[in-house]
Amino acid sequence: MSEVLEKEITLSYQKKIQEVVSEVGKVVVGQGYMINRLLVGLFTNGHILLEGVPGLAKTLTVKTLADAIALDFHRIQFTPDLLPADIIGTMIYNQQKGEFEVKKGPIFANLILADEINRSPAKVQSALLECMQERQVSLGDTTYELDKPFLVLATQNPIEQEGTYPLPEAQVDRFMMKVYPDYLDKESELEVMRRMSNMNYRHEIRNVLKREDILAIRNQINNVTISESLERYIIELIFATRKPREYGLNEEANYIQYGVSTRATISLNLAAKAIAFFNMRDYVLPEDIKEVIHDILGHRIILNFEAEAEGINSKQIIDSVLRKVNINKL
Repeated sequence: MSEVLEKEITLSYQKKIQEVVSEVGKVVVGQGYMINRLLVGLFTNGHILLEGVPGLAKTLTVKTLADAIALDFHRIQFTPDLLPADIIGTMIYNQQKGEFEVKKGPIFANLILADEINRSPAKVQSALLECMQERQVSLGDTTYELDKPFLVLATQNPIEQEGTYPLPEAQVDRFMMKVYPDYLDKESELEVMRRMSNMNYRHEIRNVLKREDILAIRNQINNVTISESLERYIIELIFATRKPREYGLNEEANYIQYGVSTRATISLNLAAKAIAFFNMRDYVLPEDIKEVIHDILGHRIILNFEAEAEGINSKQIIDSVLRKVNINKL
């Protein structure tokens, strides 16, 4: 394939991503940041955890994104009485045949919306997170691979604590990013009000991307260039959360119980490549890393009780790390 043709193909895929954003934007107003991060997860094979107060269009955004891409979509409402079999499926006895048959659960789809994941007990969360990690399901004596692409987009409500089962740190770590959608600005809120006040308002979302397009875009992102200096920059950022005193983060060291895992290293690299690709580049800049670092490291830095008592959060720690780790000195 000639270099000119390859660039044309890349450009066409980049334009399709912009079309997806435009289609979702016809329904979802003012949540560009959330849409962007969902697309990063989709094209880098990374699951996304959305945490925000009710009414920020988390569920609507995921459903609309599913409409804009030709993938199988299932929504699972997590409740305290949910069982693992309700997600992955089970074996059912067929009296006519005299044998057990497999009844597959809703997990067998490309795009899974796990709504209010923290409302289900640990065994249900574990069943889902095992599927996320292994991308396969065992029913009876048979193991079934999940279709590609397979992406879990989970939501949780940070306000209500009664009747919830918080995800353990080791399980939260399996999400590539934890995204915090925020309230809309005044103009966006006004636009939403005008749309939703019209009970006849309808908008058809067209399919922009097919399964093969998504897999092709993943290959395109995989080929985005990242220099060795930026690779080492990522490593230094990661190690600054693990050994903060070695980086002059003496005060921050008093608040960090555990630094981030190796999954953070991998995810930061992939997400930076995706951001570069979205911005019509075939190479990564330091700004791409800085743009996604809070989403990737924020839920992985485990702070101690002293940090909680003094109102210190992971965002402040990451900001300090970015100030101390200077790429120009590497």
